[in-house]
Amino acid sequence: MHAITIPEPGGPEALVWSEVPDPVPGPGELLIETAASAVNRADLMQRQGDYPPPKGASPYPGLECSGAVAALGEGVTGFEVGERVCALLAGGGYAERVVVPAAQVLPVPAGTDLVDAAALPEVACTVWSNVVMAAHLAKGETLLVHGGGSGIGTFAIQLGRALGATVATTASRGKHAALRELGADETIDYATEEFEKRVAPDVILDIMGGSYLARNVEALRPDGRLVIIGTQGGRTAELHISKLLAKRGTLIATALRFRPAAQKAEIVRQVREHVWPLIESGAVRPVVDRRIPMRDAAEAHRVVESGGHLGKVLLVA
Repeated sequence: MHAITIPEPGGPEALVWSEVPDPVPGPGELLIETAASAVNRADLMQRQGDYPPPKGASPYPGLECSGAVAALGEGVTGFEVGERVCALLAGGGYAERVVVPAAQVLPVPAGTDLVDAAALPEVACTVWSNVVMAAHLAKGETLLVHGGGSGIGTFAIQLGRALGATVATTASRGKHAALRELGADETIDYATEEFEKRVAPDVILDIMGGSYLARNVEALRPDGRLVIIGTQGGRTAELHISKLLAKRGTLIATALRFRPAAQKAEIVRQVREHVWPLIESGAVRPVVDRRIPMRDAAEAHRVVESGGHLGKVLLVA
């Protein structure tokens, strides 16, 4: 088979379409014939040498995929060869075939195109596990989503709205109209407006990290929850602890890729139970900016690095 490999860290040109050995499913695993994968920021970091895959994971980038079940490992039940599925991966999505624990595999939601389904697993699991499982967003509360135009952002806006929250988001001004159509009640231009003076959220989903820490604490309502899932704005910052104390605020930092298998399995189970019905009803949908052939992954990485996309950039096998 073929996969995107990274012989040496570097820019998008470091991604090489290579012939590699076929993966073989072990006990409790599925082999998926890949229809598509999607580009996540973690893939860019891995390409640059800053985010190595977990021990034992595939060395190829790609944290999600869609496709058809090609083979079942020992002990796997509940799936059939040929079934249309999508999956949350620890790596390996940029390949024609991928092995994944059966507990991290989901059926393609009814009404969703097989290729577009590749846009769902990582964002659905990330947003649900952080906004609901960790931060306990409740109906009637306010959710602030940073980076609203990203794959995570476009999904979080829709999910927050579907759960009955008021949703605010930061994004470049050119994306505001599209984000309002997805359900954002308030859109804030991160380049020219101070979000901490515009909104007082109960929950903040933050991809920026260091550069937004003080401003996020300033914005939080009493008993608010700040969930940091990325470091696009820096890995370090000074925390004004007394301000967090005064607000009885909660600071949560999580990374989905390195969670234990049992935690991932529980997240996937909850996503199937609670999120998939929202997708099948049309309340939440995958937002796909464009499809690019997998062998041209370098082009897809350039698109994501430019920040001009809305939603997910897919790699079609």
